[in-house]
Amino acid sequence: MKEFAGEVKNEFGKIVWPAKKQTVGTTAVVVVLVMIISFYLGAVDLLLGKVIGYVLR
Repeated sequence: MKEFAGEVKNEFGKIVWPAKKQTVGTTAVVVVLVMIISFYLGAVDLLLGKVIGYVLR
């Protein structure tokens, strides 16, 4: 177990973490895209709900 912990520590030393600016920028892009896709899917759901409701009457 001690050997494994040492290997994990060694591997963590090899990680190249992104800069804070890059992380914030990427996060902002993801949040904006999630909002756009959510709005689109909500609009499609609303539209299809109304169409199906109209057809079933």
